[in-house]
Amino acid sequence: MADYSNILLASHGTPGARAADHLALASAASNGRLFQLVVVPDFWKGMMGDDWLNNARTRDIYARHVESQLQREIDEEVARVRAMARQHRLTYAHRVVLGKPAECLLACAAELRPDLVVIGSPRPPGAHGLRSRMHLDTLVRGLAVPLLVAPYPR
Repeated sequence: MADYSNILLASHGTPGARAADHLALASAASNGRLFQLVVVPDFWKGMMGDDWLNNARTRDIYARHVESQLQREIDEEVARVRAMARQHRLTYAHRVVLGKPAECLLACAAELRPDLVVIGSPRPPGAHGLRSRMHLDTLVRGLAVPLLVAPYPR
């Protein structure tokens, strides 16, 4: 496998994303750079549970709880990937954004100009978890660099 010195990794902790983590590390050149992009899908903006939260105070408390839980999970994921990058002697940086996954990844790739973009494959039918769709057509048409899609772990 070619050694890439500047890799953009879209990763957020799911089994497919963790497969992408390992593939990105295996593709990295010695003393290369790994940039992790964590995209919080924009559907989280509307997660207020208004059907059962019947007053503004309760909604605010719930919103803070959801945000803090999400931030805690992101912090854990960033720390995990940072540690793996350090073990592989890679320079590490990350960014967390809110939006549509493919659009956010394209914007980040345009800014960073990586040598390679690595993502996980979609979850197979029946796999547990939220499905934030990465629109592969949008991504493939918009990227100016190679895209490596890690197979879903079996």
